[in-house]
Amino acid sequence: MKTESEKLSPTRVKLTVEVPFDELKPAVETATKKIADQVQIPGFRKGKVPSKLVEQRFGRPAIMQEAVNDALPDFYQQAAAEAEIKPVGRPEVEITEVPGLDGSEDGNLLFTVEQDVRPEIELPDFSTYEVEIEEPTVDEDAVEVRLNELRERFGTLVGVDRPAEDGDFVSLDMVATIEDEEIESVEGVSYQIGEGNMLEGLDEALIGLSAEETTTFTSKLAGGDRAGEEALVKVTAQSVKVRELPEADDEFAEMASEFDTIDELKEDLRTQAAADAEGNRVGLARNALLEKLLEELEIPVPEQLVEDEILSHLENEGKEAGDPHGEEIREDTEKAVRAQFLLDEINGTREVNVDQSDLMNYMTQLSGQYGVEPNQLLQMLAQSGQLEQIFSEVQRSKALEVVLADVTVKNTAGDVLDLGLKSEGDDAEVAESEEEPAKKAPAKKAPAKKAPAKKAPAKNAAAADDADADADEAKPAEKVPAKKAPAKKAPAKKAAAAADGDAAEAEPAEKAPAKKAPAKKAPAKKAAAKKDEAVEATDSE
Repeated sequence: MKTESEKLSPTRVKLTVEVPFDELKPAVETATKKIADQVQIPGFRKGKVPSKLVEQRFGRPAIMQEAVNDALPDFYQQAAAEAEIKPVGRPEVEITEVPGLDGSEDGNLLFTVEQDVRPEIELPDFSTYEVEIEEPTVDEDAVEVRLNELRERFGTLVGVDRPAEDGDFVSLDMVATIEDEEIESVEGVSYQIGEGNMLEGLDEALIGLSAEETTTFTSKLAGGDRAGEEALVKVTAQSVKVRELPEADDEFAEMASEFDTIDELKEDLRTQAAADAEGNRVGLARNALLEKLLEELEIPVPEQLVEDEILSHLENEGKEAGDPHGEEIREDTEKAVRAQFLLDEINGTREVNVDQSDLMNYMTQLSGQYGVEPNQLLQMLAQSGQLEQIFSEVQRSKALEVVLADVTVKNTAGDVLDLGLKSEGDDAEVAESEEEPAKKAPAKKAPAKKAPAKKAPAKNAAAADDADADADEAKPAEKVPAKKAPAKKAPAKKAAAAADGDAAEAEPAEKAPAKKAPAKKAPAKKAAAKKDEAVEATDSE
């Protein structure tokens, strides 16, 4: 097979592939057998129809179509590997010539592929970088926030005889209808006004509503078969309640903690706040470094990839393509894709180890965002096949942390901060010091007979992971799932937030080839059309 690569732009290439008939011949034989296994011809048992008879009955073009359909994904993968490209998004395949249509074994299979690829990124010398952060402070306000959160956990809901206000708890019934057809209804749901996690417009409708009063408002449905459609919603407040908090005194401290006095409890909360502030410094520094890198480095992004991410975001919100919201999130979407490319490049140049504690810390952050228990979220992600995506997110965040160890971080006063991070050089020095005693150990007498030489590993673990990742990117048939998070997928997440591990970013999908009509020969059109089926079958595997 012969592959020629042409760079169309920093993020797009064109592959011209020529496959001799000899390399296509095994696929032709397999296609003939597949057709024979699927047909019933009088006088022959199923699967025992001679190849010549199959060709006579169904024609050589049908066999070649089947052969090209089956072989094209592997040929594409081989061509991408030979060209050493890192594909993202959808390839566009055009078959220009199919050999053997006349029964001969001459000629070549010719096809071209236009493919978006990851841009080449030249990383800077991070030891020359300097970022500034505003250090989080621990004051009495921070302690009061924690104390009030603890009091809310032990608070009680008490009914009030007045119209509902912002922050009140309302037990409500709702019925949503479209053109007098009831679409959905709920009863006895407890909702705190201001949470904003139900229907748009609900908060405004509830404010001023007293117990047993009813009102209506219009809103777009957030889920179900009619998601995104405008509905008339009737809401009835069964009751209005407020949360009464216990007094912050010694009695509360005994009930809510291991301490006997409120002063001891506050001191412990102050210690917790200080520990969190220390951890927040690393997050702030990561965000500052990422923002600086995105500002200074030129990282082009494939236009089609951005369009696909915007479309996916709109679909998850129940909006159609072309909705004005798409333009509102375009800048954030491009920034998120650029950030992912940058972090993946850093990850490929540094040895990044992710352990169980890293994963659990990330899961704890994510579970807080979606309002579910970490173990429950872990189970949901495992069932939806998203654990690999979560691992990649943690690895990207860790990669930024690795290079951050080489960066000078200062506070607003100009003081250099020690974030407690280790650079790769530190690890190398430790490893060298550990090996030193071994060098001084007395040599043992070699055995008379030579032992078989052990084969040295070709790569370390990190390099092997990188190689696997590159190989995966070269596969056109591997389609990354939509990866719906427990709430919504947000491809337009802020890049800085993504780096801080707040939410999982969507991996740019490597999708099945979307083929143009073949330039010539009618059979090639069918081959291109059936190619989709073959690739989709490969995707499902």
